[in-house]
Order: sequence, then structure tokens, then C-alpha cells
Amino acid sequence: MNLYDTPLPARQYRALGISTLAFTLCFAVWTLFSIIGIQIKEDFGLSDTQLGLLMATPVLTGSISRLFLGVLTDRFGGRWVFSLLMLATATCVYLLTFASSYPMLLVGALGVGLAGGSFIVGVAYTSAWFDKERQGTALGIFGAGNVGAAITNFGAPFLLLAAGWKGTALIYATVLAIMGVIFLLFAQNDPARQNNRQQQPSLAEQLAPLGDIRVWRFSLYYFFVFGAFVALALWLPHYLIEVYGLSLAAAGIVAALYTIPASLFRILGGWLSDRYGARRVMYWTFIASFICLFLLSYPPTEYVVKGVHGQVSFSLSMPLLGFILLTMVLGFFMSLGKAAVFKHIPIYYPKNVGIVGGMVGMVGGLGGFFLPLTFGMLNDVIGIWQSCFMLLFVIVAAALAWMHYAIHRAERIEIRDRCESTDLPELSTPSRFVLTKWFPENEEFWASTGKRIATRNLWISIPCLLLAFSVWMVWSVVVAKLPQVGFNYSPNQLFWLAALPGLSGATFRVFYSFMVPIFGGRRFTAISTASLLLPAAWIGFAVQNPETPYLVMAILALLCGFGGGNFASSMANISFFYPKREKGKALAMNAGLGNLGVSVMQFLVPVVISTGMFTFITGHGQAATNGGELWLQNAGFVWVPLIVVSSVAAWFGMHDIASAKASFAEQAVIFKRKHNWLMCILYTGTFGSFIGFSAAFPLLTKTQFPEIDALKFAFLGPLVGALSRAWSGGLSDRFGGAKVTVWTFATMIVGVIGVMYFLANKDASLGFYGFFGSFMLLFLATGVGNASTFQMIPAIFREEVARLMPHLSPAEQLPHAERESAATIGFTSAIAAYGAFFIPKAFGTSIDMTGGVGAALIGFIVFYAACMVLTWFYYSRKGAEIRFEATPQAVPAADSGIKTAHS
Repeated sequence: MNLYDTPLPARQYRALGISTLAFTLCFAVWTLFSIIGIQIKEDFGLSDTQLGLLMATPVLTGSISRLFLGVLTDRFGGRWVFSLLMLATATCVYLLTFASSYPMLLVGALGVGLAGGSFIVGVAYTSAWFDKERQGTALGIFGAGNVGAAITNFGAPFLLLAAGWKGTALIYATVLAIMGVIFLLFAQNDPARQNNRQQQPSLAEQLAPLGDIRVWRFSLYYFFVFGAFVALALWLPHYLIEVYGLSLAAAGIVAALYTIPASLFRILGGWLSDRYGARRVMYWTFIASFICLFLLSYPPTEYVVKGVHGQVSFSLSMPLLGFILLTMVLGFFMSLGKAAVFKHIPIYYPKNVGIVGGMVGMVGGLGGFFLPLTFGMLNDVIGIWQSCFMLLFVIVAAALAWMHYAIHRAERIEIRDRCESTDLPELSTPSRFVLTKWFPENEEFWASTGKRIATRNLWISIPCLLLAFSVWMVWSVVVAKLPQVGFNYSPNQLFWLAALPGLSGATFRVFYSFMVPIFGGRRFTAISTASLLLPAAWIGFAVQNPETPYLVMAILALLCGFGGGNFASSMANISFFYPKREKGKALAMNAGLGNLGVSVMQFLVPVVISTGMFTFITGHGQAATNGGELWLQNAGFVWVPLIVVSSVAAWFGMHDIASAKASFAEQAVIFKRKHNWLMCILYTGTFGSFIGFSAAFPLLTKTQFPEIDALKFAFLGPLVGALSRAWSGGLSDRFGGAKVTVWTFATMIVGVIGVMYFLANKDASLGFYGFFGSFMLLFLATGVGNASTFQMIPAIFREEVARLMPHLSPAEQLPHAERESAATIGFTSAIAAYGAFFIPKAFGTSIDMTGGVGAALIGFIVFYAACMVLTWFYYSRKGAEIRFEATPQAVPAADSGIKTAHS
């Protein structure tokens, strides 16, 4: 009998049973380090922070992989994806046993983390078998596979005692591989897969729901109910051993008492969500968690009270029995919340369960990555074991307050408009912040209304962008001071830390380039600015402990890239507000004054890390190798209040432009435009050099002139570059943008030659001064080139759109030109920002391989010469495709003497 001839109910239960079993085993593997990590810590002599990172690393892979596995499951079906995923994970667990160092363990842990991605594969596979009335219960049963963590906590300690951590890993690998083969042989393709083999959605259609705010609402809740569950499942055995003195086996059993209710009662959560609604279940979850975490976060405390007959002393502490009961209650309500969150997804997104569930699961899983890592760091810095519960208490309190406010606002909207509100209303744009009629090219409108509103948005955007640059480049100062407070890193490792923010910032810019037309400039500016709080605050904790692993510092450096990404969205946003006659000046102001953030940071941070005036807030300083004291944590903490103020100002002070809305597909046309890629190269030569030299200059000076305190004057370079950008916009108007750009690259070549010459003669009396002067010339030239290249872009695309769309009237061509110009401005800035990675890394690699920076400098000269040739050939020579010529008098920046060779 054919499997597909079996009655549907039997096939449903078969699919649910085999997927739940597979997920249970995958989850057991995913949390394996919670047990074997204890033995690994002893064998490799790891600190608490290193152990936290090792436990969290599989969660990182399992979280990020969920998004991609969701896409694959939607496209190829759960049967094949689930089977191959288990086989791949089993291979990685087996290879882990060959690790002989901490870095190798981390690499192996990344592979083990693939097991965590199985959740979204199973959700998409299981939900396809059931109708919406029973999906909550079915997914609750499947989600009960979280009990795999309890299996590990209960059984792995005994395996560890009998076979060691390597033997335990081998047993887990074998069991998971067998399950992968069984799933492939006995699982069936889901009904949707059978009925719609030929109806494959495009990637754009699959990704479209991620623009819905509702998805991020679900992600917020799942960050706590799932992320905190995973974090505690990993952390509790270690906590119980250290705080209550339990043996490894006893700690595993007690931890299982938390993970079992946090897993099995997910079934009940699904049923309750079907019967009473997910909103009510989320209220129960957050309120109960709030109470439990408040009690768990209270550290053992001794009190002395002056009584009538003398002092009366008493103490408060959480006994082991009370701890067990509270964690069981906490786990029970977390399990309800996990089911409630995923009850929504197949109802709202029946055709996109994989991608939407993948995103929600990824955010939740990232909580499981960052939280254990933060637990270890809080132990090292604060020194209180209960600090992990204090952190979770703050998170759940914020989530409860936000959810209640959102629901209250939603109910008011439903009553007022007599319709159902499904998104977070506080993230929707109130009408007073939306400009539905925006005509900046109309002189009367601009004079009466437009200029005032545009100016307001510009002057709020500038400090937000300034802070973004400050956080992005803060490592350029911090890395120069790390060796002085006990961080034992090599010069190449330090250059890596200085370069990583550039790598991540440039990558973020690629995505940020397209966000403003999708989400709105006001909303995205506020949220992206607020995101800077994560790296700023975390840096303040990490730099206080020299035992913080290098990989943690690298992750923090990557997170600083949030600041780098903001430039793309900020420039795209401001470009929509101004008419073409003032666009160049506005963009130069936004970029130039925003770039000042690098200079402000390099001036302010050396001051605040040298003073203890903030000790009562930021903590004690660190002893420096020269006998002094540094408060290096202030380099991160100093930005926190400024970020909060700027985020609030952007949220309540800026506007969204209704006509600026566009989908990714409408903006993606720039990838077909040759001049987009040409401007990427040229802007990399100018802005990429500015931001790269800003990141590398302090550390380069420190390594080449160790007797000089480079941080005292490092801010001057970015200051010169930023001010020259804001000042030099008129040069392109007067002489032609392409001509200015050509001379800019020629000047930069001269500057690099000067740096090479004075480094070769650095022991001479004027060696340092010549080196410093050459760099100032480089910064000056980059600022001028930044302005000239950005002034070229709007004019280029007005000509390109007119040439490519001759059937449209000039009025119809203008929106296309504006959209492509804004997208190109953002995208070119994204590509150029990789200079912040490649330039510091080039210096570090050159020193590591040749003992000096000469090889890197020669490479810069070759690149600048190539940029000169490209600019001359395409935009300056006679017969160029698009030629920028000098005009007899200054004209508006966007109309800077452009003439098309082909018309």
C-alpha cells in the first residue's frame, strides 16, 4: 500500500510523532555543551567568560541558520532539509572530538549549533499537516521537543562520568545520524509539498513578509520566552555547582526539573492558545516570569538593625528548594509563552511559515546566544551570581510594559476605527509624522513649508549620524589602550579589532541602503540610532576584565558596525527632503557634520577614560602598565545618554515622506546601472580612505612612533576630513565634479608618497611632523573627494534615467531619478565603508608579513591611480558618457555643469 493512500489522520500523527522525536534529539545535541562544557572547562583551563562563550556559540549558529533553513524548507520541503540537517550536524559533533585547543572548540561548536536550526524546519513541516484550529496544539506537541535539553541535563552527566566528554559526543553523533537516516526513509512529504511542486515562490515573495512590523513583534516576545529558556538551560548546571555546591550529576538533575516543564508544557500552551487566545497566554507568561525573576534575582544579603537591646542581625537567601520551585514555575510559564508566539505564525503567514518562523526563531535564538555570554561577563565584572536573573528581570519587565502599552493602543484604534489592529501601534507612523503632500521642487511650497520641515529633519539627523560614527570608530581609540590595561594582544590582533567595525558597518550599509523607502525615514532613524546602545553599553562591561576572550572583543567590534550602517539610511533619507538645487549642500552638511563623530570621539574618549569623575556610575578604573589608572569603560558608557536623547528626538521630531515609499525590487534596479558600480569604486577611494585612515591612524602612529601619545591629536585628521567635506561643495559647482575628483586622487597619491618618505626617515628630527602633515593632506583630500563624488551621483542618474526612459515626460522621470539616486547614494556608501576594514587590515597584514607598512601604502597608490583613470575616462575627458564641465558661475550643487555626450 502506498504511504500516501493512508488515511489523513494517521499520516498527520505519523508526521507529528517523527518530527517531534527528531527535534527532541536535535535539541539534546544543541544543549550538549551545558554538560560537557563543565569538563572541557577543567581540561582547557577556561574562565567563566570563555565557558559562557563556548556554551553560547552553538546557539549563535542555530539561531542565524534558522532564517536560511526556513527559506530552504519553504522551497524544498521539510523531509529532505530535516534529514540532511541531522546528518550534517552529526558529522560536526563527531569532528568536535578532535579539538585540541579553545579556538578549535569554538569552530566545532559552530557546527554543533546547526542542530538548533531544526526547530523552524520542523515547525514548517508539522504545521503543513494540520488546519489552523489544531495548529496551536500540534506545534505545542512538536515544540515539547525542547525536553531534549532535559535529556541532556539528566543523562549526559552519567555518560560524561563513564566515557568522558569525547565519548559522550561520539554517542550523541551516532544517535543523531541514525535519526537522520530514519527520517529520510520513513517521513513523508507534507501535503502542500505534494500538491504544489510546480508552484515555487520567488525569493522576493518569500522575503516580503519580513517587512511586516508584526513579525518583529513576535520576535520581541520570543527573545525572552525562548532565548532566556535556552540561556538558563545552558547556565543552570554551572550556577548550581558554584552557588549551591551540587555535584555535576545532581546539578544536571535539578536543571532538568527546569527544562522539563519548560518543554512538555508547551503542549498545554498550544492548547490554551487555541482555546483562550495567544494574547492572554502572553500576559500570564510575562506576569508570572516577572514575579519569579524578581525573587530569583535577590542575592544572599545580611542585615544589621539597631534594636532596642542592641544590634539585631538576620540574613535573606534563596534556599535550594525554593530555587528549584521558582525555576520550575518559571519554566512552566515560559513554555506557555513559546507556544503562544508560534500560534500566530501559520495563521497570519500560512504560505511563509518557514521564513517568518525562521526570523522569529533566529531572534529568539540570538537571545540564547547573547544571554549566556552576558551571564559570564556579568559574573566577571559585577561578581554577583544572581546577576543573570537580574538581567532577565529587566528584560521581562520591559517586554511586559511594551506589550501592555501596545495592546492598549491597539484596542483604542480598534474601537475608534471599528477594525482589527494587528501591528504594534506604537511602531506605526501617526498621521502627524507623515508628509502626504511633499513637493520640494515647487518654489512656493518650499519657501512656505518645505524648507522649515526639511531643515528640522536635517538638524535631528546630523547628531544621530554623528553618534553613529562615534560608536562605529570607538575601537580606533580603545584598541590603542587595551595593552595598557592588561589585554595581551599582538599588533595584528589589534589591527583586526580596529578593522572589524569597518567590515560589519559596510555590510550593514548594504541592507540599510534600502530601508528608508520600506520602513520610513523617521522610524528607521530612531530605531537604528537606538541600536547603538547594545555595543556602547556592552563595551563598557567587556573592557573592565582583561580575561575577556579575544573572540568576545571581536564580536563587540562587529556590533559597532551598527553605527557604520546608519550612514547609508541617513543619507538616503535626507536626499528625499531637499530639491535638486539644494540636495548637494544638504547631503554635504549631513555627511560632513556626521563624519565629525569620528573626530569628536577621538577627542572625547581619551578625556573620559583618563578621569574617574564618573566612578559612581561606571565603576572603578583599571591599573595601567605605566603606573596610572584608566577608566576604559567610559569609552562605551559615555555615549549611552546621548544615544537615548537622540533616539527620542528622532522618534518625535522627524517625519516620513509618503511618496518616498518603494519596495526593494523598485530600488534594486540600480544593480543594473553601470554608473552605480563605477561610483562605488570612486567613493571607496574617497570615503573608504577617510574612514579607513580614521580607524587606522591612532594605532598606526602608536606602532610607528611609540614615544608619541597619538591619542592627543588623532582627532585632528577626521576633523580636517569632515570639515573639508562640508566646506568644499562649491568647488564641484565651480570647476566640475569630475575634475575635482581627478585632482583629489592626485593629491592623495602625493600624500601617500609623503607618508612613505617620512616613515623611511622617521628617526630624523622632522620625521614625525612630516608623517603627520602628510596624513593631514590625505584627510583634507578625502573630504573634498567625498563631497565631489556625492555631488556627481544625482546629476548622473537624472541623465541616465532620461536616456533610458525617453518615453516618460521630465516630470515622470524625476521620481525614478530620485529613487535611483537615493539608493545609489546608500549603496555606494555601503561598498565604500569596507575601507574601514581593508585599510587597518592592510596595515596589520603588511606589518605581520614584511615588518613595515610600505607594502600597504604602495597598494593604496596603485588603487588611487586606477580611480583617477576611471574618473577621467567616464566623466572628464572629451567624449565621455557623462561629462562634468566647469561653469562660469556657481550653480546649484545638483546641476553642476553636467553635459551628456550621448543624447
